[in-house]
Amino acid sequence: MNTKLIAKNPTAYHNYTIENKLEAGIVLSGTEIKSIRSGKVNMKDCYAIIKNGEVFIVGMHISPYEHGNIFNKDPLRNRKLLLNKREINKLIGLTKQKGYSLVPISMYFKGSFVKIELGVGKGKKLYDKRQDIAKKDAERRMNQAMKEKNRN
Repeated sequence: MNTKLIAKNPTAYHNYTIENKLEAGIVLSGTEIKSIRSGKVNMKDCYAIIKNGEVFIVGMHISPYEHGNIFNKDPLRNRKLLLNKREINKLIGLTKQKGYSLVPISMYFKGSFVKIELGVGKGKKLYDKRQDIAKKDAERRMNQAMKEKNRN
């Protein structure tokens, strides 16, 4: 099935070491879908929580649809994720461990359905972030040197 990326969480891989990933559906209204189709989604400060045996995404901003009038919902409302009981129990077990969180990684269309890629991640310390930045910088310098070498 073809997938089309809608939005990514830019801070997911920077702030967390993602260990497990899974795909979840999301409960949306009609005007939210129209807004998502036009690409008006921001996942920067969002996270997922488990409450009463259900998983919710908190802090994801879906801009109101311009022609929605009274049907528009609150842009920052909590949205329920669609997972089966076994997956929710697995997530509960993983997040009970110290330092693990549920992090939305990306949102995409799978056919005509909107899906969220959810990751279970452990928060990085400041020195881990510095190491990652240094590693990326070294790779960038190596690639630049290889390009220069190939030109000559």
